[in-house]
Amino acid sequence: MAPKRPRAAGAFPTLSVEHPVRPSADSGELYAALDLGTNSCRMLIARPKGSQFHVVDSFSKAVQLGQGLEASGRLSRSAMARTVQALQICRRKIDKHHVKRMRLVATEACRRARNARDFIRYVRRETGLPLEIIPAEEEARLAVISCGSLVRPNTEQVLVVDIGGGSTELVWIDLEDVPPGDRARAIMRLAQGFDQSNLPGPAARVVDWISVPLGVATLKDQYGDVEDDAARFALMSWFFEEKLADFTPYASGSPQEGFQIIGTSGTVTTVAACHLGLRRYDRNRVDGLMMNTSEIDGVIRSFLKLGPDGRRLDPRIGRDRHSLIMSGAAILQALMRVWPTNQLSVADRGLREGLLYAQMAADGVLEELE
Repeated sequence: MAPKRPRAAGAFPTLSVEHPVRPSADSGELYAALDLGTNSCRMLIARPKGSQFHVVDSFSKAVQLGQGLEASGRLSRSAMARTVQALQICRRKIDKHHVKRMRLVATEACRRARNARDFIRYVRRETGLPLEIIPAEEEARLAVISCGSLVRPNTEQVLVVDIGGGSTELVWIDLEDVPPGDRARAIMRLAQGFDQSNLPGPAARVVDWISVPLGVATLKDQYGDVEDDAARFALMSWFFEEKLADFTPYASGSPQEGFQIIGTSGTVTTVAACHLGLRRYDRNRVDGLMMNTSEIDGVIRSFLKLGPDGRRLDPRIGRDRHSLIMSGAAILQALMRVWPTNQLSVADRGLREGLLYAQMAADGVLEELE
């Protein structure tokens, strides 16, 4: 597939996310961000706090909106009904917190479904929520800006990867012309567009970006008829790599010096949590963790050794993710195989955090970091 290309830009402050899920006594208007993907419905409610934001409530549920979409090209009635039930819970939380500023978005499943507009009207009728379908470029851009604070000062080339349920977004950014102390901030300035050419001074340059129409759910569906677990995993990984052929950096390569991959998704954070041996998920230990290729491969081998039945019963993986973890791991392994680095920065952040940041930055309620 041909990569999609960027448009205009603006300048914004740098964001660090403060992410406890408990009420805050701070005053200030609350903001909501909802991400309705192919597999999950997730929402954060937060208020600005200095240069950060503070999460006061959240919601996450696997709704499998894209179930059956690969075969029919349509969202099924049962999937839409499940999703609306989840969105009604979100509506109650929004009302409870008296949220006035919100952005509620749907991604790949709704971009692909022939009846997506009917679904949006159904959501509005049943919940009153203003759900909107965003293009792949905006999804990629919002994921990128949420990861800005994880960019290391010595990073000259950064690849941000967001593995979703229905698609995977990759953005390759050149920071060589940006002073080391400004590199994280330069990533955040991509908030309104990938084209930074009109900005004064050195800026992040998006070399290329691509939205691959394969995520954990859609890739799993492609190989659902392969019975052997290990063979299915290998086929998924190589198939995903083939879809990167039109991505410019895939063909040209990049020096290992100063190169950083940042991965954001449930797959990446699950692999990280399993590597750490966490009995209970701890965002503070996972977000920002560095993993090398041998550590990632070790976790993936442990998943393969468990087999489908073992993964279903493994509390580290979770009931909502056990059937999707191997397709996500196949994508992750392909990415680590292709590019010249043996390290991955783990990001427990993504589209929702990017949505919150963009709203707050546009309203001017975040302080600029020194």
